[in-house]
Amino acid sequence: MQNEKRTLLKAAALLTAATASGLPLSAFAQSINNSSKKEDKMTNTVFKQMFPQGEFNEAYDQYFTGRSYLAPLSNGDVNAHNVTFEPGCRNFWHIHHGTQQLLICTAGEGWYQEEGKPAQRLKAGDVVNIPAEVKHWHGATKDSWFSHIAIMVPKAGASNEWAGEVTDEHYNAL
Repeated sequence: MQNEKRTLLKAAALLTAATASGLPLSAFAQSINNSSKKEDKMTNTVFKQMFPQGEFNEAYDQYFTGRSYLAPLSNGDVNAHNVTFEPGCRNFWHIHHGTQQLLICTAGEGWYQEEGKPAQRLKAGDVVNIPAEVKHWHGATKDSWFSHIAIMVPKAGASNEWAGEVTDEHYNAL
């Protein structure tokens, strides 16, 4: 557990230091430049952010309401991605078993909610530390694109459990 926290803190510190210093983050995110350059109707020309929007998140589309995009930011011991949500997009309720997740909000406005707790409105600069075994969801507000960096330390036996859709009724009540 201590090594996982230390690795997450190192990744967050590197990202924070590089962002604050205005560096291009090329050392942290070499793989970003390898993402496809093809145009999509929802590109960064619509939503300005510091990291590439990435490709349509087809692999996990079944666990999202709306369209999301994914850009890998690392190739090493830490699993880091820029996740971009179109307005109204959110992922399903889910649980990270055996590992925690760190969200660093980078652009737009979004929501984060743990089961049984009020939703938290998120904006650039907010950081959410999600402990293992906590049922939650996150996504964009109705009227804003939203982007965050999701960081997880891969661990043996770690897995995601998808636990059902965040209904329109629930989401629209926020």
